[in-house]
Amino acid sequence: QLVESGGGLVQAGESRRLSCVASGMDFPLYIMHWFRQDPEDPGKQRELVAQITRDGSSHYADSVKGRFTISRDNAKNTTYLQMNSLKPEDTAAYYCRADIGIMEIWGQGTQLTVSA
Repeated sequence: QLVESGGGLVQAGESRRLSCVASGMDFPLYIMHWFRQDPEDPGKQRELVAQITRDGSSHYADSVKGRFTISRDNAKNTTYLQMNSLKPEDTAAYYCRADIGIMEIWGQGTQLTVSA
């Protein structure tokens, strides 16, 4: 199970950190991701924002490079997404996903709204 938290309402230019706590899995073995989806456009595919591998390598969407940082704390079974210099276009529901092999586990999401 994955449980996200940390969303809310922020102003443009501010920072926010999202957390994703995992339970019932051997967390260090999973590749962790953050996705986002615009709730105003539910037909649009979820966008991959960031990924962190088992060895800590990270990858980012071009739209967030230099502003967002993904990290993981295996001792706490937690993945974080530090978001700086937020923009209104970052407004979305943010979802955590854990992958191992072909298995994917999704969290329920947390809403972030960035006001101009």
